[in-house]
Amino acid sequence: MEKRAKSVEQAIELALNELGITRDMADIEIISEGSKGFLGIGAKDAVVNVTKKPVEKKPVQKKTETKKKAKKPAPKPEEENPAPRKKSGLSPEAEANKFLNGVFGAMGLEVEVQAELGEDNTMNISLTGDNMGIIIGKRGDTLDSLQYLTSLVVNQCSEDYIKVTLDTSEHYREKRTQTLKELARNKAARVARTGKKFTLEPMNPYERRIIHANLQDNEEVTTYSVGQEPYRKVVIAPKNRRPYHSGANGAKRNGYKSGYSKPRHSAEEHEEHEEQSEEITAQKKGSYTTTYKADFKPQQHKAQYASFEDYLAAQENKDM
Repeated sequence: MEKRAKSVEQAIELALNELGITRDMADIEIISEGSKGFLGIGAKDAVVNVTKKPVEKKPVQKKTETKKKAKKPAPKPEEENPAPRKKSGLSPEAEANKFLNGVFGAMGLEVEVQAELGEDNTMNISLTGDNMGIIIGKRGDTLDSLQYLTSLVVNQCSEDYIKVTLDTSEHYREKRTQTLKELARNKAARVARTGKKFTLEPMNPYERRIIHANLQDNEEVTTYSVGQEPYRKVVIAPKNRRPYHSGANGAKRNGYKSGYSKPRHSAEEHEEHEEQSEEITAQKKGSYTTTYKADFKPQQHKAQYASFEDYLAAQENKDM
């Protein structure tokens, strides 16, 4: 349908209203956008051609058979074969020496490497050199990393698993173990004495196991780990916490505020204290001077008494 109007939008609206459809249901072709001319002279209308979109017919679905086809069992996934181990032709000791010498050479360090493989598939590697502090690292972190990497290299070329232990010729790991055991005993004694838990510095899993194993039979404390790697720590806590009762205004245990202790007196001292209190009370009761001096008013008693002494004598005669 072709429509004319002063503007394109007006022409489109006229065509849509006449066809009785919405904009999304129509194909719109703009033939001429028109022009306003000059002072209304030479103006031309906009021309559009609007047609209704053809309706797409949905394909009729065929009725499915009533009989259900038997489901075929899903094929079992093929078992993944483990990655083949590399065969370098070198012994595990030679592989460890080659790897570590390459690492130390890249670090610019001169280190002697001695690797020995035992009958129980345990490889002990000893390192000797001048700059062992760099190789050990903070709390043995660098040494642990080298041990882990060496274990990967050695077991990549071995059919059986080999446990690798990397240490210095000064037996750093043995000394560190003794230090951790002593630390565990000292902190456990402190926790048992104070009744308050103590958190150790972050440790690797190997060192945390030493703390746990050393205190697992302790009857006064228990241990557990908190946090995430590499900041996981061991906490030493008392097994049986002593009961703690607090009262109002900061009263603690014995009912007294923190910083004060309950006064303790023997029976004789208590009786003596009461006798002294009674004597003081009696003396206060028998003293008329303080009492009557407060009651004496010169303005009221001037006509009767010449002085306070006369007033006092008169009051004492009344009491008798």
